[in-house]
Amino acid sequence: MKKEEINSVQLWLPFEKILENGIIKLKDNTYIKIIKINPINYNLKSELEKEAIINSYKLFLRTCHFNFQILIQSSKEDLSKHISNLKNQFNLEEKNIQEITKKYIEYIKKLNHSKKSSSKNFYIILKNSDKNQEENYAIEDLNEKYFKIKEAIARCGNIAKDVNQKEEIKNILYSFLDVRMNINDNINQ
Repeated sequence: MKKEEINSVQLWLPFEKILENGIIKLKDNTYIKIIKINPINYNLKSELEKEAIINSYKLFLRTCHFNFQILIQSSKEDLSKHISNLKNQFNLEEKNIQEITKKYIEYIKKLNHSKKSSSKNFYIILKNSDKNQEENYAIEDLNEKYFKIKEAIARCGNIAKDVNQKEEIKNILYSFLDVRMNINDNINQ
């Protein structure tokens, strides 16, 4: 009898390793860098500010002469802790505040129940596609692209943060894989 070989998850993941500077080396000898974007609230801006932001964004797209991917990750928020904290404070409040708190708790429960409460994370993924390039040149190329994006995004009012800690990168990668696995599970049911 032949012994059955057990394949690990690592075999089908495209990642080879996460370097100390946060850049990810893929199995095909290309490299990627993850940038987290802290966005502004566009809806709270005046019409003049919105126009300036759009023009800055157009300039950003025109000046980046390289491929990148924009990812938006939505995740449902569990508001049960928030509701619990509100209930704990309820008895300490005055009568008129208790009525407002009671209505607010009902509103939060409704949001939580209907799964309409969510948060969003925004990322830009840079990739160095030259498979023949040495690692240090690929890293330099990705860092140059990062600084160009950081500067252009800042003109739009957003903040670009270099994701360079291994644990943070692992959490981001896991969150995308976990979402895809849950989607596949729901499709197959």
